[in-house]
Amino acid sequence: MVVLLVHIALLSTAPLSIGPSQPPPAKPFITRTVVTSNSPAKGANAAKPPATTQSVNKTQVRPRPVKAPAADAVTASRTPSTVTETAPETAAPVPAPAASAPPAAPIEAIATEPVAEVTAAPRAARELRTETGAVRLPGSALVKYKVEANKFPFSANGELLWQTEGQQYKARLSFSAFGQTRLQTSQGSITPEGLAPVRFADKYRSEVAAHFNREQSKVTFSANTPDVPLLAGAQDRLSVILQLAALIAANPAQFTPATTVTIQVVSARDADTWLFTVGEEETLSLAGGEQRALKLLRNPRQPYDQKVELWLGTRLDYLPVRLKITEANSDFIDQKWQSIEAAP
Repeated sequence: MVVLLVHIALLSTAPLSIGPSQPPPAKPFITRTVVTSNSPAKGANAAKPPATTQSVNKTQVRPRPVKAPAADAVTASRTPSTVTETAPETAAPVPAPAASAPPAAPIEAIATEPVAEVTAAPRAARELRTETGAVRLPGSALVKYKVEANKFPFSANGELLWQTEGQQYKARLSFSAFGQTRLQTSQGSITPEGLAPVRFADKYRSEVAAHFNREQSKVTFSANTPDVPLLAGAQDRLSVILQLAALIAANPAQFTPATTVTIQVVSARDADTWLFTVGEEETLSLAGGEQRALKLLRNPRQPYDQKVELWLGTRLDYLPVRLKITEANSDFIDQKWQSIEAAP
């Protein structure tokens, strides 16, 4: 009797644990997995392949429909109506430049006017170079100077001998003290454009020279330094002083302050382009008396270039009445006019 009662109890409780009437766990929830975070929504009712590794119960599925609006929002953002609503936000910055575009023309017009004024004068000055075609050479003369240098507490003597004969010229600049002489010479032809040097020499203990080979358009050096191209209007370090005098004497009004003259200048060992800037006229108190002079300045372009200050006497056919050369280490030599004589 007891055994019979036990079997009856077991049969009455079996459906609570297993039974064929229990629905399959995955099928009711297949369509709800469309809004899972790891799959892009393709529509409000789009289906996804069924999950294979994770079972879903009712407590997990019920909160998921909350994400359905997000899927709807993604889909809605791709519809034309959504684009027309968001278009004003993305397109708003575009009309702004268009609105400010009309004032651009006046601004550009204003900007170009000062540029023309600023650049016109320097361009005209640099175009002078030595190609002006108008020169007036000073007459032959012997100019004497007192020479000062910061290395020596005494004055030395200097002289510039300038001679012309027909279409040829010769120039000699010398400094002497205690039997020691530094001598520079230049010689060449006189052309409608001014001086055309043929040879320049610099002598202290020994002499080195530069030769202007115009047929081959180059300059060669006795010091065996490399040849350099010979440019139009080139001068040597002595003839350039007289060439500037001839250019300015021909047309003083053309050489206003801040005018720049560009000339290739050849030394006994190399060549460089020198830019001379015209300054103001000055009255100088010199050993030979007062002289009215126009100042020109050659500023260094390289670290070891010389600074050259040149004063041309306006009452002496623009011959140099003062010449000061300053080295990069501040050493200088300063020659000041003392007298002028007829050339021997």
